[in-house]
Amino acid sequence: MKKIITYGTFDLLHWGHIRLLERAKELGDHLTVVLSTDEFNQLKDKKAFHNYEQRKYLLEAIKHVDKVIPETSWNQKIADIQTNQIDIFVMGDDWKGQFDFLTPYCNVCYLERTKNISTTYIKQQLAGSIET
Repeated sequence: MKKIITYGTFDLLHWGHIRLLERAKELGDHLTVVLSTDEFNQLKDKKAFHNYEQRKYLLEAIKHVDKVIPETSWNQKIADIQTNQIDIFVMGDDWKGQFDFLTPYCNVCYLERTKNISTTYIKQQLAGSIET
C-alpha cells in the first residue's frame, strides 16, 4: 500500500483544497491529512474561521481522506512520516523547495495550486476588499 501525507489548515474549505486532496490521493492508496491545531495556528499568527474539530469533521467527510491527525509543531514532519510509514509527502507548489529536506525519508511532491482560489482570496471577497 502506498501512503501519502499532506499538511494544512484547510479553513474555509474550497474546491482548490478538494482538488489538492483528490490529486494527492491519486498518487497512492491511503491519504493522511495533518491538520493544524488552533494552538499551532496561533503560533503561526493565523486565525482560522472554523476551529480544529470543525475542520477535522469536514476533512473526514471527504472521500479522498483516509485519516486526519493534528499538526502541533513545524518539527513533527519526520516523525509523522516514520510513524505512519509514508511514501510520498505532498504540498502545493507555493511551498516548492521548502520540504526537500524530507527526501531521505520519502518522496516529496509539489502539486500545482488551483488558480484563482485561496482561503485568503475568499476572506478578502467576504470582507469586500476585492470584487468578485
